Amino acid sequence: MTIREEWEATEAQILSPRACPAARTKGRLREEPPCPLRTCFQRDRDRVIHSKAFRRLKHKTQVLLLPEGDHLRTRLTHTLEVSQIARTISRALRLNEDLTEAIALAHDLGHTPFGHMGERVLNRLAREAGLEGFHHAQQSLRVVDHLEKGGKGLNLTWEVRMGILQHSKGQVRVGEGFALESPSSLEAWVVRVSDSIAYLNHDLDDALRARLLREEEIPDVVTRRLGKTHGERICRMVEDVVASSGEEIRFGAEVLESMEALRAFLLERVYAAPPVKAEEPKVAFLVETLFRRCLKTNPQWGPRQVLDHISGMTDRYALQVFERENVPRPWPENPIVNW
Repeated sequence: MTIREEWEATEAQILSPRACPAARTKGRLREEPPCPLRTCFQRDRDRVIHSKAFRRLKHKTQVLLLPEGDHLRTRLTHTLEVSQIARTISRALRLNEDLTEAIALAHDLGHTPFGHMGERVLNRLAREAGLEGFHHAQQSLRVVDHLEKGGKGLNLTWEVRMGILQHSKGQVRVGEGFALESPSSLEAWVVRVSDSIAYLNHDLDDALRARLLREEEIPDVVTRRLGKTHGERICRMVEDVVASSGEEIRFGAEVLESMEALRAFLLERVYAAPPVKAEEPKVAFLVETLFRRCLKTNPQWGPRQVLDHISGMTDRYALQVFERENVPRPWPENPIVNW
């Protein structure tokens, strides 16, 4: 018996009947021989961590554009916080922690530069080009299926791929943001709620650090029910999910109401705050300029390939390309003075 087979046998003994054990995977797009040491989900996790798209997350915006402060979140630190929260919930519910971790680490691989501002621009440009649109969850799946490893993709398992696709809530009404009508696994559902726990808390923390908000401005329903500190609020949400979940992954009514109040507060005071919204036309101009120029200078590419190219850029690389192609440079660089 291999080490992998021993671990699969252990999973059968310790995991909940509602969990997704590695031995029952629906497989990969392309069949592969199993690893003697790692389960299929452990292998998927490792492939994600070693991918180029994962490394680029360190220079992609989470909420605050081009974060230069050492303590402000990027898309990479967001991903790590989602993973940590999701693993804690999965372990407590006796779900498959390896599957949960693989989904969490891969869920934002297709995110654009400049955060959701960049995503909105690419969505509009995609529709104008006759495509169905652009959404980072679908792009994340495209990254792992087609773009990584020189076009071969990472060949991840079905369970991880579906979890990536199902992590995002999109625009939803109050109270409907965390449920899944047809979850591929409870592990995927855990990542979905963990994504919300992470971003609600770290976006608030970053806004306080950036002095967009003051502690005393946080709604009373949030501090009273969820806690007065960053750590207290995360613990309250995580413990509530564990206590409230069974056949479904869910929050209790009181915590859910408080989270919706926090989300509404952040939408008004952070995501749509004047200093933040003032940057959106600049982002739109930059991304649209890159898009039009890429189409013009790469006639062999279609809109889909241009979307792949731009969405894969980091913030700083997008700025470098824009400046190189649109900002005049001195010529000659070392002119001779003749007087």
